[in-house]
Amino acid sequence: MRSAVRTALTTLGAVGAVGVATGVWGVGIERYLFTVRRHELAILPAGSPSVTVLHLSDAHMAPWQHRKQQWIADLSEKVQPDLVINTGDNLGHEDGIRGIRAAFGPLRGVPGFFVHGSNDKVAPGKRNPFKYFSGPSDHPVYAPALDTDALDAYLTDLGQTLIDNTAASVRVGGLRIDALGVDDAHREWDDLDAALTAFQALPEGEGPRVRLGVTHAPYRRVLDAFTDAGADLLVAGHTHGGQVRVPFAKKALVANCDIPLDQARGRSLWTHDSRTIPLNVSAGLGHSIYAPVRFGCRPEASVLVLRARSAADSPERQSAG
Repeated sequence: MRSAVRTALTTLGAVGAVGVATGVWGVGIERYLFTVRRHELAILPAGSPSVTVLHLSDAHMAPWQHRKQQWIADLSEKVQPDLVINTGDNLGHEDGIRGIRAAFGPLRGVPGFFVHGSNDKVAPGKRNPFKYFSGPSDHPVYAPALDTDALDAYLTDLGQTLIDNTAASVRVGGLRIDALGVDDAHREWDDLDAALTAFQALPEGEGPRVRLGVTHAPYRRVLDAFTDAGADLLVAGHTHGGQVRVPFAKKALVANCDIPLDQARGRSLWTHDSRTIPLNVSAGLGHSIYAPVRFGCRPEASVLVLRARSAADSPERQSAG
């Protein structure tokens, strides 16, 4: 009897120690281990020069997060992007714009596109994290409004174009880049009809071009519509990659939307009506200030190197890596 008690106490102690170590790692270490995920995608017209895209998402910035601000600020020199895509949830605090200015300032002059997540408009709230396992999160009855106008003015001044429920074009070298985007689909703020109408109304123009579909939350209805509209690449955020994952597991535990769990982070392929194109879902740079943890899922920025197609390229060669 005493031996069984000792064994049980030893087991409980070991489990407790593992739990403490996991918490220390996730809260005190991994959430600061910022990383860059690089992917090469052969989606440009033949003969086009390569384009380096910096994909930023889910900064959830608070003014005191100086390590994150400095790491993002250093990306401009390290990556030297030709285009920036920002898939939203930039703000994580009512004064988060101060941190965004410190982080994104070096990207001034680089063209790009951005869409909103809900945390570009309303502040995050306290949630029970276990509810995420029952499906996409619900929305708080009340949340303080954020200074969306100041955020939009700042990103626009940097050289980025807001494409919530609309479409726009920029030129990078001799390449025209068309993008259509939607507001946060998780809040059902997306208006696909408006976005698709604007996309179809873009002038034809001349010369090579590539088409991007940009959304904060990668809901199937949005990804399917973008694929049908002729997008060559889909870009999204929102999922945080699951935020807490089983190390080395392919699938996330949760995605907070209806995307398949094995596509909640990184590069994969999206197929609809026999058309297959690359999809990149960023695990994001931050987390809610009420859930300051990352485990098995480092905060990240994505660098997408777009290159010209060759005869050897096919969608299958661009699957997740």
